[in-house]
Amino acid sequence: MTAPNERDLEIIAQQLGREPRGVLAVAYRTPDGLPAVVKTAPRLPDGTPFPTLYYLTDPRLTAEASRQESAGVMREMTERLAADPELAAAYRAAHESYLAERDEIESLGTDFTGGGMPDRVKCLHVLIAHSLAKGPGVNPFGDEAVALAADAGLRGTAIPADWPAARTPEESA
Repeated sequence: MTAPNERDLEIIAQQLGREPRGVLAVAYRTPDGLPAVVKTAPRLPDGTPFPTLYYLTDPRLTAEASRQESAGVMREMTERLAADPELAAAYRAAHESYLAERDEIESLGTDFTGGGMPDRVKCLHVLIAHSLAKGPGVNPFGDEAVALAADAGLRGTAIPADWPAARTPEESA
């Protein structure tokens, strides 16, 4: 993670179509060098609570997250979450890690993190941002969504070339 410079903030503003708010760091840069995930303050400059610690900004990644959501990936993940206690425990650990990291900056007095954690899969944008910021092995569903994005043609541009391949539900069993 690096502090954002003026150029980063300009790029992020272009990516979002608005001025970024509460940016603490660039949490992930794409292999082609662009900021793609920002770490945000738990409260925006105007005091508004903002529980989304990691925010996806790269349009290639946001479009892919939306495509996966439209394709029913979240529904399938949520079904697996309910059926697999080991997967549920890993997802809960990702939630707890996210919450602890955010609370270290400032507690919002809530255990809401984002993405549906820890009970369901609600927003792949948040989960992808979390996995890209922290690297593989922290958020199982974020890791899987990043792998799907890599397989969809983003490997080596928006996704690291060495990101682990997606495992099928059968391989996970």
